[in-house]
Amino acid sequence: MGDYQHVSHTFKPVFNEDSKILILGSFPSVKSREQEFYYGHPMNRFWRMLEVLLKKEVPLDSSKKRDFLLEHHIALWDVIDSCDIIGSSDSSIKNVIPTDLTKILSVSPIRNIYVNGKTAKRLYDRFSESVTGIKAICLPSTSPANAMFSLEKLVNEWRIILEPLGGAYEN
Repeated sequence: MGDYQHVSHTFKPVFNEDSKILILGSFPSVKSREQEFYYGHPMNRFWRMLEVLLKKEVPLDSSKKRDFLLEHHIALWDVIDSCDIIGSSDSSIKNVIPTDLTKILSVSPIRNIYVNGKTAKRLYDRFSESVTGIKAICLPSTSPANAMFSLEKLVNEWRIILEPLGGAYEN
């Protein structure tokens, strides 16, 4: 399986003064760390799920993905700033240093916080909820490891994020 490595988050959160919702993952995968942007594994369904929900094509380029998120009032970050981890295995995470979510919350009028999967929820509840005072809503992981959920099922569960963004998107 590999050895533990102490790894720090190396890329910035996505947010601005117009962000209404915050989506938090646990910690970037190896592929995301290589690309220095969120959800970089080609089998992760995060970007495809957003594309279906928002009815707009997600660009391939990281800086354009950042613009896409901001255009839709979505902030994106992870619960963990640094940790010991084996590869991309959420189940191996230990010695967690949480991110300072007040960096986003002091600037953005965040209405809801959503976490991408149970590990992010567990870590958020343990390290961040007492700081933010906001209960996070747990959504099913978009990771390829979550084979129980088809893209269609993910879209149905994640549809809840549209409410604070002004409801359903129309073409």
